[in-house]
Amino acid sequence: MAARRRDERGGDASPVKMIAVAVVLIGLVLVSLRLLPGSPFESTAAAKWGEPATSTERGASAPGDRSSRPSPSPSPSPEPEPLPFVAKDLDLDIAGWYSWSVLDRRTGEIIGSDNMDETSTTASLIKAWIVADYLRRADEKGQTPSDAKLADATLIIRDSDNTRAQQFYNAIGGSASIKRLISRCELTDSSVASDGGWSRTKLSPRDTARMGACIADGRAAGPKWTKWLIGEMRLVRGAGDFGIRKAFPAAERKTIAIKNGWIDRTREQEMHINCLAIGDTWTMGVMVRYPIGKGYEYGMKNCQKITEALLRDPV
Repeated sequence: MAARRRDERGGDASPVKMIAVAVVLIGLVLVSLRLLPGSPFESTAAAKWGEPATSTERGASAPGDRSSRPSPSPSPSPEPEPLPFVAKDLDLDIAGWYSWSVLDRRTGEIIGSDNMDETSTTASLIKAWIVADYLRRADEKGQTPSDAKLADATLIIRDSDNTRAQQFYNAIGGSASIKRLISRCELTDSSVASDGGWSRTKLSPRDTARMGACIADGRAAGPKWTKWLIGEMRLVRGAGDFGIRKAFPAAERKTIAIKNGWIDRTREQEMHINCLAIGDTWTMGVMVRYPIGKGYEYGMKNCQKITEALLRDPV
């Protein structure tokens, strides 16, 4: 009997132990499953190799994922400064014919009078192209003009020397140079003179402004000589210093490059006065034509008068 009771006591304790062992084993299995990658019981808070920890692991002060941040809106580009000119119809008390055009060097936009595509003979205005073509072609051949030739070019630009201009014109092929002007500067209204002379080249105010842009951006004189040419055109002096830049305040005039033309056409009994100006952001062409008896100064002053009428009022 005693032995039987011992067996019963042992039988009573065995199921409890087995249950305890089973609970421990199940717990170990569950823990293992939570740590096993890919398991449905895997902890979502556990960081994986090669992957960033989720936001639940970051401290309250830690920055969030930068890729999830909204991109900052780009700052709007500042509006460009307006040109100093206002497009308007002019009704000025000027005898004869007159026309004008302005080109925005930043955009290529052109404004002008209704007749800005009509032509007149250039006279000395075309000398700016003659010198530019001479210098660019020399550079294209690997040649540097002598100091004497550069001095001649200075006199052509600053003092409008006719004899030296004719020498340069002959050296660059005469009317072939004007054909290069029309092609290189993309002129649409202009033409070579019927007699082949530089003085009777026909340009419109619109093409005059285009030629100015061609000089300013380097197509005319090339990269080596453009700055030099613009500098000389800012130093035009004497009888040739009139017109467009005279309409500006004195402090601004020295920054504006010019080349003007003036001639009495006895065959037509007309005065032809022409003005080219190159500013920092613009180029301008103005042309006037009127009875020969009114003299040079009438046209020179009217070139300035037209410009003044187009200038934007200061703010």
